Amino acid sequence: MLRGMLRLGLLTAILVVGTDDIAFAAGGPASYKLDGSLLNLYWVIPFAGMLLSIAVFPLVAGNFWHHNFGKIALGWAATLIVPFVIFFGYQVTLYEILHVILLEYIPFIILLFSLFTVAGGVRLRGKLRGTPLVNTAILAFGTLIASWMGTTGAAMLLIRPLLRANEWRTHRVHVVVFFIFLVANIGGSLTPLGDPPLFLGFLKGVSFFWATQEMFLPMVFVSTILLAVFFLLDSYYYKKEGDLPSLDELHSDEPDGIKIEGGQNIIFLAGVVGAVLLSGFWKPGISFEIYHTHVELQNIVRDIILLSLAAISWKFTDIHSRIANGFSWFPIQEVAKLFIGIFITIVPAIAILKAGSDGALGFVINAVTSESGEPVNVMYFWLTGILSSFLDNAPTYLVFFNTAGGDPVELMGPLTNTLLAISVGAVFMGANTYIGNAPNFMVRSIAEERGVAMPSFFGYMGWSFIILIPCFVLVTFVFF
Repeated sequence: MLRGMLRLGLLTAILVVGTDDIAFAAGGPASYKLDGSLLNLYWVIPFAGMLLSIAVFPLVAGNFWHHNFGKIALGWAATLIVPFVIFFGYQVTLYEILHVILLEYIPFIILLFSLFTVAGGVRLRGKLRGTPLVNTAILAFGTLIASWMGTTGAAMLLIRPLLRANEWRTHRVHVVVFFIFLVANIGGSLTPLGDPPLFLGFLKGVSFFWATQEMFLPMVFVSTILLAVFFLLDSYYYKKEGDLPSLDELHSDEPDGIKIEGGQNIIFLAGVVGAVLLSGFWKPGISFEIYHTHVELQNIVRDIILLSLAAISWKFTDIHSRIANGFSWFPIQEVAKLFIGIFITIVPAIAILKAGSDGALGFVINAVTSESGEPVNVMYFWLTGILSSFLDNAPTYLVFFNTAGGDPVELMGPLTNTLLAISVGAVFMGANTYIGNAPNFMVRSIAEERGVAMPSFFGYMGWSFIILIPCFVLVTFVFF
């Protein structure tokens, strides 16, 4: 398999020859940075292959995929790295790979790891049965808190109690799908803490409470529709369950009231949020250079704090409580292995987008501006959203933020609807696929580990197409 992917990498390189004038300046760190205007769409083949592997292999070769997904991700990464070395040289390749690993992948996986470890230590006990009312209440609560503790934090905190409340039900796939829609995505709309794109906007100068004010109505609009649809759908499936077990039959070993085990982890979760905020506010101006890649001190401190909180949580949480909570390391291992392949193979796609109208996707960038030079907010919403569904929604947000001028004062003023279109597209449409936002894939992995037969990559997209896209069409007419 790996050998075949390397051959595909060489084929990709051959396709590139003669189609691009590959040239870059020599003599200096700036020359190591990839110029996206020099790339054609053939360079996106490894990324497309990575996505298709995630979509197809579990369907046609599930057992093989389960034991080899890490090797397949490594293979697709190799199909990009090999032609990169051949045509751009080891210096550009090393710079780009180190850049994406040090500045994007490692912080990404450390944050997920810390949230996964800390939230996995919180166990909600009690005789909780997954009725339509209870399930809707959990989804609504998760949607409310996601903006303040992050979509990943809220998802990791609530997915296990939700699964446990519904473990007796035959029909429960829809419960997890709507959980991903609401808690893992749309709920993170109201603050920079909620979702990475908004945090990037905050770092660029967008005020902390801009999203709270401007995105409140779109968030409430879509969330209300989704919660109502979920309640009706869950009620339909609930009636099909047949004879319902009593609470004592379901949870004979559980207390009558609601009890939280590992409550100290809620404090640790607050510490995770504080560490992320610290890296945004504290700017000491100190950085460390690793092959022309500057790693800033505040980000190093943040990651050390996050790892420390995870270690403290593991140390001071009863292991038996974690086991009873269904905790295992496999979901975070799966995400870590797959996303290293995604982060590496996505490099050309992001570079092409950053090249703007000079890149191979220039027609996409040009589509958001009218002939008179005015922003087309409908196109900003849909193009940011569609690309955020398959690419990392944070850099996609940044690309269109800069396309719209990149001036936070103007974007919060005369162009506030344009910024709203970009923000809503990036946050909301991250729910369209499993890879659109960080917690989506992890929630799916946890649910599958607990015996829920989650839909395939394309199957999940079917759910999002039927449920979410009509909502986004309504958002277009109402807000843009």
